[in-house]
Amino acid sequence: MDSDDDIPIASLSAKLPPKPPAAPQPPKAPAVVKQQEEKKEKKKSTLPSKDNMTKEEWKAYKKKLKAIRDFAKHGKVEKKKKRSADDDFEEKKPPRPKKVKIETKKGPKVAKTLDKTQRIANAMKAFLWWEAPKVPEGAQWLTMEHGGVYFPDKYVPHGVKINYNGKPVDLTPDQEECATFFAAVDPNGMHLGNPKTAKIFIDNFFTDFKEVLGKGHVIKDFAKCDFTPITRHLDEQKMVKKAITDGERKANKAAKDQVNFRHGYAIVDGHLEKVGNYNMEPPGTFRGRGEHPKMGKVKQRVTPEQVYVNFSVEAPPPICDVPGHAWGEVRHDPFVQWLGNWKENINFQDKYMQLAAMSSFKGKSDRSKYNKAARLCGNIEKIRSDIRKNLKSNDKAVRQLATAMWVIDRLALRVGGEKDTDEEADTVGCCSLRVEHMTFNPNNEEGSKEIELEFLGKDSMLFKQTIDFGSDLYNDNNGMGEQVYKNFKDFTKGKNATTDIFETLTPGILNQHLSSIMPGLSAKVFRTYNASITLQNELAKKIENPAWKSLTVSQKVTNYNDANRIVAILCNHQRSVSKAQETQLDVMGGKLQTLQDQKKVLKKILKILGDKDRPNSIIPLKQSEGELKAGVDKALAEAKKMKEEAKTDAQKIEATKADLKAKEKRKDLGNSKFSQAHLWEKIPTESQVASRIKNWSDKITKMSLDLKNREDNKEVSLGTSKINYMDPRISVAFCKENEVPIERIFSKTLRDKFNWAMSVQPTWQFNYEIGLEN
Repeated sequence: MDSDDDIPIASLSAKLPPKPPAAPQPPKAPAVVKQQEEKKEKKKSTLPSKDNMTKEEWKAYKKKLKAIRDFAKHGKVEKKKKRSADDDFEEKKPPRPKKVKIETKKGPKVAKTLDKTQRIANAMKAFLWWEAPKVPEGAQWLTMEHGGVYFPDKYVPHGVKINYNGKPVDLTPDQEECATFFAAVDPNGMHLGNPKTAKIFIDNFFTDFKEVLGKGHVIKDFAKCDFTPITRHLDEQKMVKKAITDGERKANKAAKDQVNFRHGYAIVDGHLEKVGNYNMEPPGTFRGRGEHPKMGKVKQRVTPEQVYVNFSVEAPPPICDVPGHAWGEVRHDPFVQWLGNWKENINFQDKYMQLAAMSSFKGKSDRSKYNKAARLCGNIEKIRSDIRKNLKSNDKAVRQLATAMWVIDRLALRVGGEKDTDEEADTVGCCSLRVEHMTFNPNNEEGSKEIELEFLGKDSMLFKQTIDFGSDLYNDNNGMGEQVYKNFKDFTKGKNATTDIFETLTPGILNQHLSSIMPGLSAKVFRTYNASITLQNELAKKIENPAWKSLTVSQKVTNYNDANRIVAILCNHQRSVSKAQETQLDVMGGKLQTLQDQKKVLKKILKILGDKDRPNSIIPLKQSEGELKAGVDKALAEAKKMKEEAKTDAQKIEATKADLKAKEKRKDLGNSKFSQAHLWEKIPTESQVASRIKNWSDKITKMSLDLKNREDNKEVSLGTSKINYMDPRISVAFCKENEVPIERIFSKTLRDKFNWAMSVQPTWQFNYEIGLEN
């Protein structure tokens, strides 16, 4: 509860900035004084008085004045008492002439002007691929035309040298480019800031750097290399780029739009589609995730000769815009979706230029994936029955297969597979679990059936959960949790830490078994099914709550996010919390505290107004921010002028510094406004204060809800399950049934990606019948 005495009024008044002293006024010129006196006399002569009005006019004027005062005081005109005979001289007030309404002709409404990008986006929305004729089975398209891959600009040397053993070293353009790759890496970031990953990164980089330097080069030892001069140069260039003027920004956007219009769209079977990744990845250092063994290696520049392009025979070939180069190969293969293909030099994997996530290709694939998962609704009980039977099999291979199936179903683990840890990060799935990844009875409790699972999953994200196989969650309805625990005990007995738990099982054997149960069934289908059915069930539980109908839209969105979070935790969709995210949460927490303090002050003000013995003069009033605002406007204008006049890099850097200082002042102005947003410029009425207290209570409730939502979700990636695992039709139906705007659940990108799901009815359900749809 708020306490009215937590914050004394006097102390709050002391915190507010003092009013600036009034500036002395300069003396007025005699001509100005004379002119002002004449205006006063003229105004005085035109004011109503007995001297310039007849007796009848004066009486009528007084009557009108009294009516105005009565209305201001009582909200109505007081009726006059019956007049005496002496008052009969007063004539009736003449009727007020009716106002003549002057009709003004309104011009035609002007439609909002859309730029070319917006017009193209609207045109693409008109194509509904799910209503279009189907292409022949196996084919992806009949005709396709596109602009090919866009390559980054050629490297332009900056001429800044690195120091070796304290002395500057001359480098060729290729050597300088390679050195710049390393200088651009944040020394305190996730790769060089961690001693373990820093060693891997530096060793890999220096190996490739020495190859670029060639034999006999003076640089032999990385420890003697100093890349600071180039790092300083790159930091300066960032400052220079920030000094861009509005005109330059507009020109850059126009140039970028031209590239997008040429390479960012494809014509597929006569309709327009957005291309996803037409920009060729520029050269640089390979970062990787987690402790990737190849982090730090140099990604080489890809040339057009390494690229295969795919388009229809009758379409004009895309033009290679790199002078003196040509495409490596041209293909006309309608049975693949890719538009371009090349191989990168780090992991020697194929890379593809494909259509965007909102394309018909991806939409068809997504709908097919979710329908396949829905078909599992009609087969899941049979599958689980087979698993329960085989968990007790005398055949160890059958028992291991059933245990792995149980883990994939109930814990949503991926299949996993064998990896060369010299080439890839040591990430783990179900089939590749080792004894070292399990800790039995981690809390040393007697009779415990807990196992702590800890390993690096996909993208080197840590999976760390303690699972109680003896709990009701895994044993109700014949869940067989205790039998699974018993099996794990048996599978790990007598093995060393690095031995596989499922030594008789491979991903191939597991996937073959899954396909034999249901065509197309895989571990990913299990994950998609579990994510979708879990979301649907969790939302149903929340809607059944008697208080559900009285919730606001924001509260319903929070409940949806809670259900989404359960799915994300099930699928181990985690994310690391960035420094910016932590700062944002701290700022939000500070604002919430300020609102709570302001509400207490408002309650104090209300008490003072209700107490006649306390003077109103102790109520704090809002201080003028005019001087501070004028300073901000002046600083921003000066920074803008400096940007426009800057010619050299040094001038642009100074302009950027001035702009940053001006923006800091603007931030201070915003903080000042927020700190006294609850106050008035003059003494308020009790009703005004009561109304503001209510407004502040609503603000506090909303911000508290938002802050809790962000805190709960800061380490959980809700987006991954939304994009890849939860059937979007569940979310659309939820929004329609509960009158929640879809924009509160899906971003514009997701609304475009799942445009095929937007037409479902509010009563739509994820079930077996949906899985039978084509």
